[in-house]
Amino acid sequence: LDAILKIKNLTKEYVMGNVVAAALKSVTLDIYEKEFLVILGPSGSGKSTLLNIIGGIDSPTSGEIFFRNKSLNNSTEKELTAYRRYAVGFIFQFYNLIPNLSAKENIDLVASISKNPIDTDILLEETGLKEISSHYPSQMSGGQQQRVAIARSLVKNPEILLCDEPTGALDIKTGIQILKLLKKFNDEYEKTVVIITHNASIALIANRILYIKDGGIDRIEVNKNPIEADDVVW
Repeated sequence: LDAILKIKNLTKEYVMGNVVAAALKSVTLDIYEKEFLVILGPSGSGKSTLLNIIGGIDSPTSGEIFFRNKSLNNSTEKELTAYRRYAVGFIFQFYNLIPNLSAKENIDLVASISKNPIDTDILLEETGLKEISSHYPSQMSGGQQQRVAIARSLVKNPEILLCDEPTGALDIKTGIQILKLLKKFNDEYEKTVVIITHNASIALIANRILYIKDGGIDRIEVNKNPIEADDVVW
């Protein structure tokens, strides 16, 4: 498989007064086309920092990152905006839906600024939201809001989906529905999915598991027999 993202010696430091804190230390990693990668690590290990740099939200202190062999480090602000807008889908623990728009309108809004969007009605069907497409966020459960947030990320047909603790605020049953949705996107649309979590049981559905500790890669495991999302127990 080809690498969609290449990360070389990535370091991220924050300066607080006289103190320099390293959130990432010399991380080197390839992320492959169509893979389902889970990044595991405790709070404060650098997972979110890594995801934000991959997503073009943050920039590294040193090191390089390439998307399809093009350097993100040397990209202009305009190129980075295009990368975030068209190539990357973000899903966070908090849903960030627009409160005065319905489920369908939240998704349509993103579709309207996308180059090659997936049909909103197809996504409403696939994410099980058709019945509540006219509901507003205040009328939805947490799981329904997360499904809208996922459909909103998927509608722009991104090449990579970056998920930061996407099941963190959900109960097991709803969490499994969300994982099934992400796996379906990975399988059917053949897109790269990266999930960061501190929940080790989620890692069993991944092709590869990256363990991150104190800002560095502890180890990477290849999972030869990923389980189905339905079989995840936590």
